[in-house]
Amino acid sequence: MNHINILMVDDHPIIIEGYQNVLMATKRDDQTLHIDTANNCDEAVAMIERASKKYPYHVCFFDISLPGSDDGKYASGEDLALLAKELMPRAKIVILTMFNETFRIHNIIKEIDPDGFLIKSDLTSMELADGFQQILKSPPYYSSTVSNYLKKTISSDIYIDDINRKILHLLSQGIKTKNLSEYIGISKSAIEKRKKHLKLLFLIDDGKDESLLKEAREKGYL
Repeated sequence: MNHINILMVDDHPIIIEGYQNVLMATKRDDQTLHIDTANNCDEAVAMIERASKKYPYHVCFFDISLPGSDDGKYASGEDLALLAKELMPRAKIVILTMFNETFRIHNIIKEIDPDGFLIKSDLTSMELADGFQQILKSPPYYSSTVSNYLKKTISSDIYIDDINRKILHLLSQGIKTKNLSEYIGISKSAIEKRKKHLKLLFLIDDGKDESLLKEAREKGYL
């Protein structure tokens, strides 16, 4: 028998009840599920710390928007996910959220690299059931909004044309932005626009040229 310890954290008890019912109704015959639930950061932290000492969770579901801990140390599901990863490195981390802005999705993937990432508006009971089994067997599992965002991010790489490649190359050679127009036959303002566009494409949050060049190198453009 495959015994699976699960933690579900969401500040809406009825949502947790829904998740529980779906997983219990769709689990495989050889699976026994033990599900703990928490509605805020303090409850969740206590459960994670307790479980990590004896019976670590196999899967943790974290909603992003949660009432923070009283000491202010944990303010969201992201903080809980990082704690769970630290104390229970083998646990599968699943993020559930209403947020579907690309910036937030990008941040969560970058910070947490979850085994499952589900946007609540994508979620059907079938998707939750399938996602759960896939997360156990061969993560990651991302719901459609997250997958589409990732596909866009990857396909956006294609739009780096020759001029943009030249800009990247010259910057990597130490040429200053103000002097780039001497090497490329377009105006300074056009170059600035292209640089902004490149930083968006490469998801550069801090706006620095060094970060842009580092990312371009990693993606094989330099």
